[in-house]
Amino acid sequence: MSRPAPSPIFTLRGAGAPLNTLHFSCHGGDTPLLFSGSGKGAIHMWNLNTRRAETVVEGHSGNSVVWVNTLRGTDTLISQGRDMRVCLWDLSEGRRAVLDSLWTGSVGFCQCSLLEMSTGTHLLAFAGQQTEEIKIVELPSKTPVCTLVPDAKLGMVMCIKLWQPDSGPGPLLLAGYEDGSLLLWDVTQRAQLNQTKAHPEPVMCLTFDPQCLRGVSGSSEKDLCSWRLDGQNNLQLQDSVTLVNPGVSQLCVRGDGKLLASAGWDHRVRIFGWKKLRPLAVLQYHTDLVLSVAFSDHQDPRQRLLAAGSKDQRISLWSLFNEGADTG
Repeated sequence: MSRPAPSPIFTLRGAGAPLNTLHFSCHGGDTPLLFSGSGKGAIHMWNLNTRRAETVVEGHSGNSVVWVNTLRGTDTLISQGRDMRVCLWDLSEGRRAVLDSLWTGSVGFCQCSLLEMSTGTHLLAFAGQQTEEIKIVELPSKTPVCTLVPDAKLGMVMCIKLWQPDSGPGPLLLAGYEDGSLLLWDVTQRAQLNQTKAHPEPVMCLTFDPQCLRGVSGSSEKDLCSWRLDGQNNLQLQDSVTLVNPGVSQLCVRGDGKLLASAGWDHRVRIFGWKKLRPLAVLQYHTDLVLSVAFSDHQDPRQRLLAAGSKDQRISLWSLFNEGADTG
């Protein structure tokens, strides 16, 4: 017999707008938190113990919040809005104040990417004012690091991912563009290392697993495209997975490298085994586009959660494959 379809363990309501972005903070302190950014400019800080919004802040003049994150080890929240600003918030001791902000100049939907450095600083990458431009700055100083512009005309920057390889002097960045191309950049050298055409349509989202040097990207069509980096930093396309319905908003790999979640335009969240991209589950709860997915960073694997945010203004929370199930 096939397993019954799973149900959410609980849902969060009250955001009052589409949920564009989600970020867990469950690794420190007594209170596991989920941050959400909405289409009306609000950032909710949800207490996962009480299952209620502990705090709501608004710092983007009612413009849609497209990305939220936190600086690990600090009480600093980062939010990115369609007002072309990135805000840094002080959440310590009950404060809810904007410490600093950064003007990006970008009117697109490309989400920022954050990388923690060994020096205790962070790198922040974001789409710049020019169509194909990616800018990288150091935080909290906002010191410019570099600007990356491809040699060819590829259209708008759609999605980016910074990471630090185990070997090599400095960070690398993956970017997906409007023409369906993926580019790999060396941040230190400000150099384009490799390029491949992954999709016939714009690359809507990508995720990358630095442990196995594998990534996957999605677009407005039905195919999820899988790819990897070889020893010479060449992007090599691998098998694609054809979905039942077209359109993917976001992709996320769980921290243990076992599961991949996709946020579908068909109102569904799909779960795959990350090793072989084997379909494992279809999560049906939402009544509109699923816009965001995120896995929690609980230290205890049995507590791990998946959150999905939707245009239907609800967040669903799921507990999946936490007991060593075969995920393939």
